[in-house]
Amino acid sequence: MRCPWYFGWNIVIAAALLTLLSSGLRMSMGTFFLPIASDLHFSRSVLSGIIAIGMLFSGIAMPIAGYLVGIYGTRIVLLLGAVIIVIATVWASMFRDYWNFLFSFGITLSFGTSFVGSVSFTPIVASWFIKRRGLALFILSTGSMAGIAVMLPVFAYFIPIYGWQTTLIAFAVLLLIVALPIAFFIMKDNPAQMTNSGFNNQEVSSITMAPKINLSYVIQTRPFWLLSFGLFTCGFSMNLLGTHGVPMLIDHGFGPVTSSSGIGLIGLVAIFSTLALGYLSDIVERKNLLTLIYLVRGFGFIALVMVATKWQLFTIAVLGGLVWAGTLSLSSAITADIYGVKIVGLLSGLTYLGHQIGAMSGSWLGGWLYDNFHTHFIAFGAASVLLFIAASISFLLPKNLKSGR
Repeated sequence: MRCPWYFGWNIVIAAALLTLLSSGLRMSMGTFFLPIASDLHFSRSVLSGIIAIGMLFSGIAMPIAGYLVGIYGTRIVLLLGAVIIVIATVWASMFRDYWNFLFSFGITLSFGTSFVGSVSFTPIVASWFIKRRGLALFILSTGSMAGIAVMLPVFAYFIPIYGWQTTLIAFAVLLLIVALPIAFFIMKDNPAQMTNSGFNNQEVSSITMAPKINLSYVIQTRPFWLLSFGLFTCGFSMNLLGTHGVPMLIDHGFGPVTSSSGIGLIGLVAIFSTLALGYLSDIVERKNLLTLIYLVRGFGFIALVMVATKWQLFTIAVLGGLVWAGTLSLSSAITADIYGVKIVGLLSGLTYLGHQIGAMSGSWLGGWLYDNFHTHFIAFGAASVLLFIAASISFLLPKNLKSGR
């Protein structure tokens, strides 16, 4: 008897939950930023530098995670990432000097969150879905958006009460508790073996017959670099907002709770808009949807840095949330469409490396520009310009590899 519920959706939901936790921490640096800087006596430039280095190592960890998933499977990489996060949070909480904090909070924690991030789950989700791959990957991306909406206000509430160290360790314990049953009971990498799950044999054949493409060939093709630049811009803008959005709003006269709620609202709206964008991504041409997302985000960054009242902040947050999701999932879907699912894990990791190089740049540059020019307009304006450029080049993405070489 065939099960009416497709097992692949269990994987999508579980992966989205784990991504909520890992991305929620990574995108909530703004709530930790001022408490850590005050407690450890770091300047904004110094702490921004640590976070920026962490973003770079997060990017380095992503192709490693994609490669390890291809060899050992999703379960092993997930468990390894959860253990690394626990070690990193305890380490960061025990020492107060620059170097220990850099290696624990900046580097080790970044490796852990990348191993428990969307790049580790993209291959398994892509392999379980063909016709609804766009929707499945968009639902996976809701984890990132939900992370902003859920974890940012949670951290903002608990840090003033219990301190950033206790909050960080409690988060790691929670993630480990969630990750263990998911790793052992849900993460099944081979859909062809799940004959009782309702998996369509024709789809299995399509996966098995996917053309083999090697990495050396891929890096010589234009679509790979266009997608990489777009994700660089995504990383620059999102982590500029994640690291400096709350401090920027506080500097502009908003309270800590209002500032955290305003940024968190972007993720909350994105949770629901992602479902609509996911359906659209399987109907309309994906490059056009990606172009639109980058374009609207560009206008959103200009508006966000200029808001002066609560209603303006929340209005911009709602409008921005409508298109805040999608770049990572669309880029992954386009990558799978062009190059096939066999190599999508490694390629997603490499393009995400561009994302994290952008994240490093945005996190560090936001603090450096503020310390030197005492304004957030330059950094947020640069993000807008990059987003407009990303919109233009995304429109140039081809439908297939032959037309885009």
